[in-house]
Amino acid sequence: MNKLKYLGKRLLMSVPVVWLGASMTWFIIFMGPVDPASRLLSEGQTRNPAAYEAAQIQLGLNQPPLQHYLDWMSNLAVFDLGQTWLLYQGSNVNALMLDFLPRTLWLGFWSVLIAVFVGVPLGFYAGMRSNTASDYVASMGGIVWRAMPNFWLAIMLLTVLGSAYTFAAGDFFALNLDWQTIGPNLDSISGSPDLSRLDTVDGFLAATKKVLPAAVVLGSASMGNEMRVGRTAVLEVRNEDYIDLAKAKGVSKRALVWKHILRNALVPLVPIITSEAFLLIGGSVLVETVFGINGIGNLFYQAAIQGDLPLVGTLMYVFILMIVGINLIQDLLYTLIDPRVGLEGS
Repeated sequence: MNKLKYLGKRLLMSVPVVWLGASMTWFIIFMGPVDPASRLLSEGQTRNPAAYEAAQIQLGLNQPPLQHYLDWMSNLAVFDLGQTWLLYQGSNVNALMLDFLPRTLWLGFWSVLIAVFVGVPLGFYAGMRSNTASDYVASMGGIVWRAMPNFWLAIMLLTVLGSAYTFAAGDFFALNLDWQTIGPNLDSISGSPDLSRLDTVDGFLAATKKVLPAAVVLGSASMGNEMRVGRTAVLEVRNEDYIDLAKAKGVSKRALVWKHILRNALVPLVPIITSEAFLLIGGSVLVETVFGINGIGNLFYQAAIQGDLPLVGTLMYVFILMIVGINLIQDLLYTLIDPRVGLEGS
């Protein structure tokens, strides 16, 4: 019951965070130095008072600021995101979310999965074998991988995977590597995955293969961080007194590693993993643009460069909801990994 109260409190605390983030977004978009109405008009129309007034009426900027703010916030509260003005002109933003958001979630899912299931085990492996050759190789690999900029890694992957290579060792060994023909055939390396056939094996494999290079790029920075923090966490837990006590009580090595060391080492990794998810949301703008994936990251980029400020504002609200949701998932993971969380004062 105490844990449910803890999660309930965290949920209530997220409400003012969403309100403050949405309020700041409204102020920057509609009260900032850039006039949204003028961005909707062509260069010739900006000198036309009637056209400018019509644009203000379209955006509701002819209302007093407080009334416009209340209308905008009430629409967001019921998830009425309005319509686009320049990009996909006249389209409903809710419909665009249903079309674009699944691709971003699919990319984010595989990015987090790659980072967690590669970075964390490597960190634990290095921590359990500290100051050995395996530790040095894993640590150096994580540092090098972390140091590679996302945009450079994206270009390199597009170049390498877009060409067929043959690796040969004389007459004994030859390996043909062509990413487009390994498994399901793809028309190109870049582009949006087809998520309409995920209920079939071929459709699932094709959609996964299509997004995998972008997911590797997006999860690369997180992978290095999680490996480094995981190694440090294991080293710290191994030196705790309760580990020595467990050894003295005759706890088996398997139980010592899985029940006492690795589980406790996961606790400091929870905020690292969830904070990396924040970076994945921001990184999706770059990665989706480079790989030509029509997700909300690419949609946000296109709206920003074309000056569709109302669409930028509503997408910012979606990003805020996603970040707050990740925070709530972090709190839930804390209660599952660490039994002490939520029991304060009991």
